Amino acid sequence: MFQATLVMLVVAFIAFMLFQYVGDPVLFMLGQDATPDKVRELRQELGLDRPFIVQFGHFVLNAAQGDFGISLRQGAKVSTLIAERLPATLELAVCAAVLALCVGIPMGVFAALRPRHIMTRVFMTLSLLGVSLPTFLIGILLILVFAVWLGWLPSFGRGQVVQWGTWSTGMLTRDGWLHLILPALTLAIFQLTLIMRLVRAEMLEVLRTDFIKFARARGLPERTIYYGHALRNTLVPVITITGLQLGSLIAFAIITETVFQWPGMGLLFIQAVSHADIPVMAAYLCLISLIFVTINLVVDLLYLLVDPRLKETR
Repeated sequence: MFQATLVMLVVAFIAFMLFQYVGDPVLFMLGQDATPDKVRELRQELGLDRPFIVQFGHFVLNAAQGDFGISLRQGAKVSTLIAERLPATLELAVCAAVLALCVGIPMGVFAALRPRHIMTRVFMTLSLLGVSLPTFLIGILLILVFAVWLGWLPSFGRGQVVQWGTWSTGMLTRDGWLHLILPALTLAIFQLTLIMRLVRAEMLEVLRTDFIKFARARGLPERTIYYGHALRNTLVPVITITGLQLGSLIAFAIITETVFQWPGMGLLFIQAVSHADIPVMAAYLCLISLIFVTINLVVDLLYLLVDPRLKETR
């Protein structure tokens, strides 16, 4: 927790420096024709005339409460904009992560247990394509095939959503699911192939260890050896990669959201960059860093559940 706090303070400092060196927020708000008196008055109102340390402390205290000021482009509170976009990004990232895990792990196990099977060769060939092709190209190809040629799925937007207070979801409507399939698949393909290759490599290594040979010598069923012993020892590095990749799915869904015009935080960030909307950029940076730090903490705790021997080393 101490390390996580230090990381967040460093990130907050970097985000705060955006206000100092990426344009002048006062000029963005008032325009180039603003009089010196108006500029001076707004600087005092925003606290920009205070010493650097005071401004940074004020920024950290506000950020800890979820207050990042007003969007220079849209004139609304940044926290409100993020609250509106966060459900769409989380929905997309979680669906992509579940798809990658539910497909990638079985494929990796199959490829490790049957290395000479024709399907293993197909899986490995497809995994090379999944790792090599850029995300935007995968998205465009999926749109071309399933939206343009076949006309089965929509190519942009989030579809019909259901509102629960401030939270919105499209997973309760058929139209929402249809809009979710292509972007979730696009976002999941790289993670899926990465998990599959990792599980295969780790599984092959574990199957060569002595305790697997002893398990066979004891006459344990193959299913118990493969899934009760080998797969469980394979999951420690898989959990590490999966945890980091989940953070990456949320942070780097920018390309997928842009290709499919998915109204999430990634699209909001791209719009903020194009208009130099510094408060939104700073809030996005801090939020994504908080997600990564939280996921790393959860991954460390999951190690103890998967491999209880780690408790003895702490």
